[in-house]
Amino acid sequence: MMKKKMISSAISVTCVALALAGCGTDGKSSSGTPAASTPEASKPSGEPTKLVISTWANDDFTNKEVIVPFEKKFNAKVVFEIGNNAERLNKVQQGSSAVDVLFLSDYFTQQAIDAGVIDKIDAAKLTNLNQLYDIAKAPLGADYGPAYTVNQLGIAYNPKLVKTEIKSWKDLWSPELAKKLTLPGITTTSGPMMIDAASLIAGNSTFNEDQAFAKLKELNPSVVKYYGKTADFVTMFAQGEVAAGPFMDSYFKDLQAGVPDAKFVTPQEGGYAVMNTINVVKGSKNKQLAEELINWYLSKEVQEKVAKAKITSPTNKEVKLTDEEAKGLTYGADVINKLRKLDVKFVNDNLKKWTDRWNRELAQ
Repeated sequence: MMKKKMISSAISVTCVALALAGCGTDGKSSSGTPAASTPEASKPSGEPTKLVISTWANDDFTNKEVIVPFEKKFNAKVVFEIGNNAERLNKVQQGSSAVDVLFLSDYFTQQAIDAGVIDKIDAAKLTNLNQLYDIAKAPLGADYGPAYTVNQLGIAYNPKLVKTEIKSWKDLWSPELAKKLTLPGITTTSGPMMIDAASLIAGNSTFNEDQAFAKLKELNPSVVKYYGKTADFVTMFAQGEVAAGPFMDSYFKDLQAGVPDAKFVTPQEGGYAVMNTINVVKGSKNKQLAEELINWYLSKEVQEKVAKAKITSPTNKEVKLTDEEAKGLTYGADVINKLRKLDVKFVNDNLKKWTDRWNRELAQ
């Protein structure tokens, strides 16, 4: 891992909107929905309990198939606060919202933990936790919430503009990609992953900052633009301004809309894991109900529904998808087993220094 090493190479597995979860590993109601984990929760009475969820969006499918059944099961009324990671975390830190459950990417979750706004979770109440791939069970430590979805950073390219098949991170340094390449900027989620990949391609088994930046400087002349948003990549790719670059699989369908022949590759060294987590906000008056929601999102039933709707990739290893259903998702032990995971605490601790160095040496 990217502690002082930055990554652990391939991650072993035993067992990158909303999606996933359920309650009870063995019990189900006669309708097939996840069973409640406490007698009180399964016998709702009186006025519904308001539960405030802070997340990116509330799409119609998730609301109908995930939220409404949860509300009925637990006599709850779910209220949403919508926005990006930074603005939503800022509101929680300032105490200007009454959030109970916080959905964040792993980078921002670590910031929330460091800021002391995340409550420790009672893993014993998450009866679906053992159904998850190991990488998703406790991505930021056993005291904190699981990952309900995992995506990967790989490489996307246009085979009409790149004749040589791309198979490895080192292929980004190919002369064929000169003036055809885009890379994520350092302030994006995947920026630090490129620093790690550069260290890897420089021949290091443990992270070496100086060699990583030296390798990125070699690549710099090939870069048309360092992109700050996924939409920038999609636009440049569709217009033929760039032919390849690191890209998140969860947005690949957007690339294909403009370039139907586009290919997405999991590099032979492994793609990089990007995980979204669910946590209880410290001070929530509804911690038990909040943990029921987390468990609900982890269930096979809910995760399978949302995966088949192409909303998020499942972290529940019991979810079974056909090849067609799995297209565009990070799915299956054969893929997840290869994912590389950055130590996000190490990243957050060093990000300012790396950003300054990136701006001095690369973004000129």
